[in-house]
Amino acid sequence: MKDYIVKDPWQIIEDQYRAEYNEISESIFSIGNGRMGQRANFEEDYTGKSLQGSYIAGIYYPDKTRVGWWKNGYPEYFAKVINSTNWIGLHLVINGHTLDLAKIEVLNFERRLDMKTGVLYRNFKAKLPDDTVVEVSAKRLFSIVETAAAGLSYCLTVMQGRAAIELESYLDGDIENRDSNYDEKFWEEVSRSANDTLGLQLKTKKTAFHVHTEALNNLFVGDAGIPSTALENREKYVAQKFQFSLEEGQHFELNKYVAITTSENHKTEDLQHVAKQVLERVSHQGIRGMLQNQADAWAKVWNDADVQIDGDVSAQQAIRFNIFQLFQTYTGEDERLNIGPKGFTGEKYGGVTYWDTEAYCLPFYMATTDSKVARNLLLYRYHHLPKAIENAEKLGFRNGAALYPMVTINGEECHNEWEITFEEIHRNGAIAFAIYNYVRYTGDTDYLAAYGLEVLIAISRFWAQRVNWSADKNKYVMLGVTGPNEYENNVNNNWYTNRIASWCMEYTGKVIKDLEQNAPERLREILEKVSLENKEQVTWNHIVEQFYYPEDASKGVFLQQDGFLDKELITVSELSDAERPLNQKWSWDRILRSCYIKQADVLQGLYFLEDQYDLETIERNYNFYEPLTVHESSLSPCVHAIIAAKLGKEDKAYEFYLRTSRLDLDDYNNDTEDGLHITSMAGTWMTIVEGFAGMRVLDGKLHFQPILPKEWSGYNFKINFRGAHLHVSIQQDKTIIANETGPAAVVVIDNEEQEINEGQEFRFSNPRLALN
Repeated sequence: MKDYIVKDPWQIIEDQYRAEYNEISESIFSIGNGRMGQRANFEEDYTGKSLQGSYIAGIYYPDKTRVGWWKNGYPEYFAKVINSTNWIGLHLVINGHTLDLAKIEVLNFERRLDMKTGVLYRNFKAKLPDDTVVEVSAKRLFSIVETAAAGLSYCLTVMQGRAAIELESYLDGDIENRDSNYDEKFWEEVSRSANDTLGLQLKTKKTAFHVHTEALNNLFVGDAGIPSTALENREKYVAQKFQFSLEEGQHFELNKYVAITTSENHKTEDLQHVAKQVLERVSHQGIRGMLQNQADAWAKVWNDADVQIDGDVSAQQAIRFNIFQLFQTYTGEDERLNIGPKGFTGEKYGGVTYWDTEAYCLPFYMATTDSKVARNLLLYRYHHLPKAIENAEKLGFRNGAALYPMVTINGEECHNEWEITFEEIHRNGAIAFAIYNYVRYTGDTDYLAAYGLEVLIAISRFWAQRVNWSADKNKYVMLGVTGPNEYENNVNNNWYTNRIASWCMEYTGKVIKDLEQNAPERLREILEKVSLENKEQVTWNHIVEQFYYPEDASKGVFLQQDGFLDKELITVSELSDAERPLNQKWSWDRILRSCYIKQADVLQGLYFLEDQYDLETIERNYNFYEPLTVHESSLSPCVHAIIAAKLGKEDKAYEFYLRTSRLDLDDYNNDTEDGLHITSMAGTWMTIVEGFAGMRVLDGKLHFQPILPKEWSGYNFKINFRGAHLHVSIQQDKTIIANETGPAAVVVIDNEEQEINEGQEFRFSNPRLALN
């Protein structure tokens, strides 16, 4: 754990130059706009430890799979959102010395991310070998208004001495991914130009995505514009060069505007023309105009999505940082896009889609944005249904059974570890549950008839073929799986997988019955399209009724899988800190034989299906499994926090909240340098809204069971529930819910039910909180 980020409610601040933490900071201070984004690399040359990274959503390369032992069914490639043209680059030479913070004396330094306005700032003062002292002030943004545009301002002042300056502002497409399996570069040049503007068009090998980058440099010394003195034009690289001198006290300012267009959104032959149009618009606004438009746009986001915490700056900073990074990564405007676990902040996991989206991100976007955003996340999976059926066919399944990929960017499986690719099949359940969760929250039952039921049928067919009848147990069993706890592989009867499979088949049957009543013609079309006969449904019902679930009656707990109690049960608290994290200190063999749990597994199922279990059952399982959980997945603390809050374990819930919310800011798992944990950031929001506030949807009504961490004096947030924009404020003695706009909403707190109309607010007493 590291603690060097200054605590501030709206800013992320690094107040001194720390070379050893630079890659961590590059991740933390990353910025983006849902279409593209970048790590917080320095504009000028830097020879210290750094991962230069600029990424564009939806543009990927199928990097050939690299494994030691090829197994039948492995995917041919691992899809990767690839490192793209470096547009921020400046090569700056002062009095013959390259400005490089790794090689010169840094007198002071600050890197600051303003989350309120979506702008990255950096300021530093440095002394060159000839004792010249310069001060630099830089700012950078990716526009969330003009999403094909970005810009930066770079100002250098001579504080001591005189400076002869050579400045080269460039576009560099000769780049590579650090995670390339075969050290291959993924881009080919299409065209380049260096005139009044810089232009560089590249295309990806194999996938042939075209990306055009156009840049305009405006350089001023005082109020005087400085023209370029030379151009650089070589393969995959174009630049404008400037030469001038500054006296002590003088400064220059470079404003660099960039437009990035792709063949995903425009015809290939139009890319440069469209980019020039974008460039003309943003350069006409100027950097100050871009900054103002950015601030106005982010103000609208924060108006709907902010969570305010009173009395705890660390917690406040953390939740805003998580919300900020989520909206930088995904805006929901394009149903072809999804949410990569690292977003635009690093290359680990390749920028592809996991089950994280459905399990953790969907609730956040359902409540903080228009429902169409969450709908687009579901449509992403619907459009990939043919590929999911194809993926299942490759593994021997038939008759329209679908296995959604563990890792994908276009619907094809591209994960290459057998215990995950073939066995971590619970991902199907998360996708089915997301459909249920979306309909439950939004009331959009039309989605089921239009799209959802087809997905549910295909998933249920997979489960029905994946189980087998055990004569020994006289039950249906599921063998050879990996549950959410990836520290156990190839187990039999993982409780969570069995339970979510059974639930999927049961829910699919319920949807069919509902559509028989409400949309019989559409149901007939669907059943004919997928050739579903009644005998299949009979089989599903029989499996549901006769499914085996491992449990231990004496302990009153569900067993994570068969044989779990054969392990030596030593709690995490008995482990030495020197042995943590296990995945960096232990052999994989030792981890697999241990009782230690990477993330919520049984508890994941109890979180999803909590309405089917009484509080005592949930508490027994929590008390048994939490002490064995090492939380070495970023997805783990939030589920435990929500359950702990439900059980009244407020201290534990708060401990888990800080861990999940400050996971990257404090580098808990010693891996922030690889990129931020974007998808688990949604779990931070869930911890507050579903955990501390206890928000649930039951029978179309919003229920709350609020608790107030003792470290806070209050907290409030907004949600969009079926068109009603509600402001929820939880204080020591009362909860105030106001319906700011939209239809009436029925709210229930501690069995007190109230319909709140537009423009009304209602104050609920908090008798439980008042006793604390």
